[in-house]
Amino acid sequence: MAPDPLLRLEAVSKVFPGGIVGLDAVDLDIGQGEFLSLLGPSGCGKTTSLRVVAGFEQPSSGRVLLDGRDITGLRPYDRPVNTVFQDYALFPHMDVAENVGFGLSLRGLGSAETGRKVRAALDLVGLADKVDARVSALSGGQRQRVALARAIVCEPRVLLLDEPLSALDAHLREQMQVELKRLQAQLGTTFIMVTHDQTEALSISDRIVVLNRGRIEQIASPAELYDAPATRFVAGFIGTMNVLDCRLVERRLASVVVAAGPLTFEAVAGDGAPGGSGAIVGIRPEDVLIEPDGVPARVVGTVFHGRTLRLHAELPDGTALTVDAPRSDLAANHGPGEAIHLRIRPGAARMLRPD
Repeated sequence: MAPDPLLRLEAVSKVFPGGIVGLDAVDLDIGQGEFLSLLGPSGCGKTTSLRVVAGFEQPSSGRVLLDGRDITGLRPYDRPVNTVFQDYALFPHMDVAENVGFGLSLRGLGSAETGRKVRAALDLVGLADKVDARVSALSGGQRQRVALARAIVCEPRVLLLDEPLSALDAHLREQMQVELKRLQAQLGTTFIMVTHDQTEALSISDRIVVLNRGRIEQIASPAELYDAPATRFVAGFIGTMNVLDCRLVERRLASVVVAAGPLTFEAVAGDGAPGGSGAIVGIRPEDVLIEPDGVPARVVGTVFHGRTLRLHAELPDGTALTVDAPRSDLAANHGPGEAIHLRIRPGAARMLRPD
């Protein structure tokens, strides 16, 4: 039997003035010690979900439960939840220790106890030597760490992160992703992160919730989300995917045979074989193989990706395919206009539900 979730959203909806739907009957269970990311495009509902959990937004309907207790009506500061904001929201007139200890000061802790907790939190984020520094003297990465220390010092049951790394440059973002995951594992605290960056979500999450138009499209581990996207939207949003409208050739128990123009191949049926004669199929670029016995195609363009070369190819009927091929496997430059032959790696194609 699965353990009870730490946090549960039950049929949570949020309708804003003007009838704008932010969340549409969202059901979500989040476990103790889980690192969960809410991922999706702008306006999908991910930030609204975070604000409902934090108490900054009241849902139009539905409930939020923490440890089985209904906290829907509780004010933000009455919830054992802390938030790290996108802009850090640090107090510029306070030094690092004062910023980190601000929440503790509201609880009436003594100065000795506050100092001990502040130093422990700063040590966790690698800023023990910055306790007396001014916020204005810190780098962007250091300010992010101060914001994290301020959030964890009060020992919340749930830590909410609202696009916490978006203000950092690419190299520093990657470093902070590693630090976030390390910190979460060390604390054992449940982290819920909002991001629109799929690479960020895939690299550090235990599970990812993909949202679209206020609804959950899919909840899965990073590997499952990449290898087995459930819908056309998820397939197009996570990584690069060839999404093909195919013709159904043959039904099988757990798969179907489909044709995309002259290219015929088997696809995993997923949650159920489709009705009618059409099928939507997803194929990753690395699963489109250049082989002599494949279907003829023409290279339209190429993009250098380090060890791989991304080819944009076209079948005789105009069907477009993206191909990621190791450069070591390519005998020639494969420039625009060159003829190649393609086939699909067995077992790689997957049926997708329409959006």
